[in-house]
Parts: sequence; C-alpha cells; structure tokens
Amino acid sequence: METLVLTVAVGVVVGILSGLLGIGGGTLMVPIFRLGFGLSAFASTATSLFTIIPTSLVGFVTHIKNKTCIPKLGIVCGLAGACTSPVGVFLANLSPAWMVMMAAAIIIGYSSFKMFRKAVRMPKNPASGKAMGVDVEKAAVKAAAVEEDLGEGGFELTRSNLPKAIAIGLTAGLASGYVGVGGGFLMVPLFVSVLGVMMRKASGTSLIAIMILAIPGVIEQGLLGNIDYLAGIAMAAGSIPGAVIGANLVRRVPERQLRFIFGAFLLVSAVVLLGNEIVAL
Repeated sequence: METLVLTVAVGVVVGILSGLLGIGGGTLMVPIFRLGFGLSAFASTATSLFTIIPTSLVGFVTHIKNKTCIPKLGIVCGLAGACTSPVGVFLANLSPAWMVMMAAAIIIGYSSFKMFRKAVRMPKNPASGKAMGVDVEKAAVKAAAVEEDLGEGGFELTRSNLPKAIAIGLTAGLASGYVGVGGGFLMVPLFVSVLGVMMRKASGTSLIAIMILAIPGVIEQGLLGNIDYLAGIAMAAGSIPGAVIGANLVRRVPERQLRFIFGAFLLVSAVVLLGNEIVAL
C-alpha cells in the first residue's frame, strides 16, 4: 500500500513534467518502474508505455483549450509514429535487456545536449524588462500578435516541411516502442530545431503525437504480457491531474527557462538509466 501511495505521488510529478515539457513521462517512469518496483527491463518499458496514453491524453486536452499546440503537426507525427512503434516493440523483445536500457540512456542524453545548446544560445530575459533600449514587454505582445495572425504559433504545415514532420514521427515511434517512452524527448527538440516551432507550442504538439503513436505499442505489449497493470494504473492516478497542472504552466514559464528545465530533466533520466545498468552488469 505504501508503495502504491508513493507511486501516485511520483505520478503527480511525472504528470506535471509531461504537461509542461511535452513528454509522455516515460523517460522518468522507466527508471522508476525499474528501480522502485524492481520490474524487468521489458516490463518497465511496457508499463511505462501503458501509462503514457492517459497522461498524454489529459495534457493534450488542456493544451488544446489553452491553444498551446499545433494539432495538424501532432496528428501527422502521431500517425507516422504509430506505424513504427510496433516495430520498436518487436526489436526490443529481441534485444538483451541491457541493450534496451543503454539505448534509452544514449538517446535521452543526446536530446539533453541538443536542448541545452539551444537554450544557451538564446538571449536572456533581463529582469528590468529592458534590453538595448527595447521594451521587452511590448516586444512580447507584438510577437504574440504575430503568432495569432499566423494561427499556429508561427508554424504552417506545408508540402515542403511535411516530409520532415513525417520523418520525425517515424523516428519517435520507433524509439517509443523500443525504449518504452512516448517519444517526446526526441520530438520536442526536433520540432524546435528542424521545424522552427516555439518551445511552448512544441510541448503541446508532442503530446498529441504521443497519444496516437503509443497505442499500437501498448496493444502489442499487452498481448505479449509485459505490462504490470497495477503499477501503471497507480502511476496514472497521479500523472493525470499532474498533466493538467503542467499544461497550464506552459504559458507562464519563459521559453529559455523551459528549455533548460527540459534539458536538465533529460540529463538526469539518462544518468539514472545508465548508472543502473552499469551496476546491474
């Protein structure tokens, strides 16, 4: 009972990070299920994938209400990812347990590096609200107006960038099925760097795609008997309300700080996963 209560509490934190950063939460849930519950590598990734769906769904609904996502882009990436997610699950079940965890750590660590580098290059927001004679507050209002005119945060899904969006979805789906995460740790940085989407829009868009692409993988993992439903439901009980809180925080956290938070989150997850598998070996 104490373990389940603690899991619900941890789930709240996972949900907040999910809604805020646009991740399904798998990058944190996999280590928790592996270390906290003592589940096998396969059960940890499968249970994480199972919990990701309700967490992402709630976060996505909140982002839609707050207009902090790009639905068309999310749907395209989600459908593309749904095609490769089962392939990732199949490959994971053929791989040694340590290889699955190592792959997760490496991919997450690389995403952290990319996000930190992008954040460092962004200009700081001065506390006074003034910078080089420019009123930052007025500039922000102007930028918001431009976003409103463009409809979806300055991004438009066109024939030229559609292949890029599909490629991002296919890659995220494969990674999702293989390491048991939603794929947001890949999609969010790629939305920002490849497609030029603002971070606060990328987070909500990622949750739309995650919700779609995780479904085939969960079905496959369920048929294989890898999911620990009790642990997954306990985590979801906390992550669902947490996702609502996180999604509502997106509009209040500055872009640069949001990227630093995302990078730090990924780095910690990678270190935990890598350290655990080194000890296990």
